[in-house]
Amino acid sequence: MNNNNSSPIKGDASGSSSPSKGDKRGSITVTSPLLPDLGEFNEMLKEIWASKWITNNGQFHKQLEKALAEYLKVPYISLFTNGTLPLLTALQALRITGEVITTPYSFVATTHSIWWNGCRPVFVDIEESTCGLDPEKIEAAITPKTTAIMPVHCYGKPVNTEAIQAIADKYGLKVIYDAAHAFGVESLTPNPSPVERGTFGEYRETAGEADYPFLKEHARDMRKNPTEAENVLWQALRGEQLGYKFRRQHPFGEYIADFICFDTSVVIEVDGGYHNTPEQNALDAQRDRYFRDKGFTVLRVTNDEVLCNYDATIARIKSYLTNFPLQGGQRGAWNSILNKGDMSTLSFHATKVYNTLEGGALVMHDEQTKKRIDYLKNFGFAGETEVVAPGINSKVDEVRAAYGLLNLKQVGEAIEKRHQVAIRYREVLRNVKGIRFFDDMPGVKHNYSYFPIFVDAEQFGMTRDELYFKMKEQGVLGRRYFFPLISTFSTYRGLPSAAPENLPVATKIANEVICLPMHHELSDDDLNRVLELVVR
Repeated sequence: MNNNNSSPIKGDASGSSSPSKGDKRGSITVTSPLLPDLGEFNEMLKEIWASKWITNNGQFHKQLEKALAEYLKVPYISLFTNGTLPLLTALQALRITGEVITTPYSFVATTHSIWWNGCRPVFVDIEESTCGLDPEKIEAAITPKTTAIMPVHCYGKPVNTEAIQAIADKYGLKVIYDAAHAFGVESLTPNPSPVERGTFGEYRETAGEADYPFLKEHARDMRKNPTEAENVLWQALRGEQLGYKFRRQHPFGEYIADFICFDTSVVIEVDGGYHNTPEQNALDAQRDRYFRDKGFTVLRVTNDEVLCNYDATIARIKSYLTNFPLQGGQRGAWNSILNKGDMSTLSFHATKVYNTLEGGALVMHDEQTKKRIDYLKNFGFAGETEVVAPGINSKVDEVRAAYGLLNLKQVGEAIEKRHQVAIRYREVLRNVKGIRFFDDMPGVKHNYSYFPIFVDAEQFGMTRDELYFKMKEQGVLGRRYFFPLISTFSTYRGLPSAAPENLPVATKIANEVICLPMHHELSDDDLNRVLELVVR
């Protein structure tokens, strides 16, 4: 689902952002690239210039691979110069031949990678609930020539990975996930051991034995002297007012959590102004990793958000809790969906949630496969004079690696801003007749990569295309993503599996979809302009 966006984005050569004839205000683009601080980027460029090491596995490249593996909770990751090459390389590395089952509802790179490897794509219809490959229709498409399945996590919404893996295991097939839209998406795996609620003693072990006496005393002092924001938030959290029991200033490992809910595995941290410093950012990141490794989601709010935007802050917390799927006090752990299947690919194109200007990555499960992938993307070189495979050149340079390191520091905040955009869209569009959209999936940590709506012309009183061009005339640049289906392109429409009657759901969805503007820079005025055009 690698996307060279045909609609213009800010700062991208794919188009202009000049005002339309119908609206003298600037265009509202469908996406906008996440850009690092220019001053910080310049400092890293100075280091690159000084070292004169600009490619071939430099220090920033090594740092980025390590940082991405930690952030995404994957064991091994290999960087590429774009998001299509990981798909091509994965097929090569797994020695895929014959037929590959995939979806017609994606960006063309998904199917092109299969074709370029000399394999035959076989299209299978999608689920309306996720726009992803329908597991119930996969088995009927399997033939003696089938060797792999290539599903797509469309719009960052995970497909049914368990069902797909069961089919793959039954028939001995490889599974390669196109996760171009799924950066940072995680699913919650329940802990089968229930946790008793309501007794402090059950959680004494959450702090190390040696640290507990000090942490306990310090936590007591903090509870007696809360900040104004902590006190205000506690009034909303105490007594299970939001449906779950929270504890305040609770010792956990070597840390004290501001607010913690064991039933939903959520930690809420209230940050003052000093958290904006680079030093404190690094400490906060270390602290967050610790909680994430223990299976907790960390939700950070600022003093100003609590005191000046209280309702929105509580709504944000409720959103996390509402989507929690476990009952009876069970706990769970968040796991990256990138760990599913044999390999997963990522796109770091400028239109994505996270970008390195242009780039991509391949996620694998073991060190030996990582070595093989690294050989394949460097001409097949395993040493100065040893070539072990007919490889390609797809090494990431130090400039893009530095850019990526800086963007990784701010992508979490950008995703949360996208989340707030999604909340606003849903609030307003919920009761608009003829407009359908996706709610968050229970037990999934979303990245809000896109916000598709689906237009029922009969109920809405306007076709999808009429609404699309109406928006465009007023400078609101949505995108019919994915329209048309890959299966309708000249290269593929002659395939038996490409017949529209075989793909009724994908055909329907493709004719109804518009992706509304969705990115971290959208203002309230921008959102109002978009919504005014949809809500008539």
